[in-house]
Amino acid sequence: MGKYIAGIVSYIFHPLFIVSYVLLLIMMINPYLFSIQDPKGKGIIVIFTIALTIFFPIVSILMMRGLALIKSIHMEDKYDRIGPLIATSVFYLWLFLNLKDNPGIPKAFSFFILGSVIALFICFFLNIFQKVSLHAAGVGGLLVGVILIGQNYGYDYININLGSGAGFKVHLLALYMIIIFICGLTMTSRLMVGAHSKDELYGGFFVGSVSQLIAFAIL
Repeated sequence: MGKYIAGIVSYIFHPLFIVSYVLLLIMMINPYLFSIQDPKGKGIIVIFTIALTIFFPIVSILMMRGLALIKSIHMEDKYDRIGPLIATSVFYLWLFLNLKDNPGIPKAFSFFILGSVIALFICFFLNIFQKVSLHAAGVGGLLVGVILIGQNYGYDYININLGSGAGFKVHLLALYMIIIFICGLTMTSRLMVGAHSKDELYGGFFVGSVSQLIAFAIL
């Protein structure tokens, strides 16, 4: 039962979903950062982001598996990660290049995408010598990225809109604590399913965190 739940957590906080989660968080932390305010315009941004960070990478990985270029979509072997990391890096870089000069896209989102690109390239390089946890890199980037966004572009509270005028406010510190819990939960789940060692998790978390700091300094 424990491994089953750990597997579900691993899918919910899969690294491919992190950029889309951050986009939605930015829209809650400070929706006025986007010059595009109509729901249709924001919907296009969300769809474009999901297509390049989730849909196309998944299709690429499935095609590699179908062509027997990788042994498993779970990529337990570090050599199975080479193709998927290259393909995902290309899509993420494409997203960054398309959005970085778009006046409708806030710097808060652009730097996070750049940080994700940097993390992917570092993980690709490290994969030559040692496998690191991509899940840990994802949640590490999530934590540091959201803290940087909240402290530099946000307000003290974020508004959670439930529709029909209903909703509630969450303090940024509470949001940070929730993400820290998510980091611990995700990394523990990867240990429980036997996907990584502690060193691989720590290494991935470090890569994800530092990559966001580098991207923030660059932009």
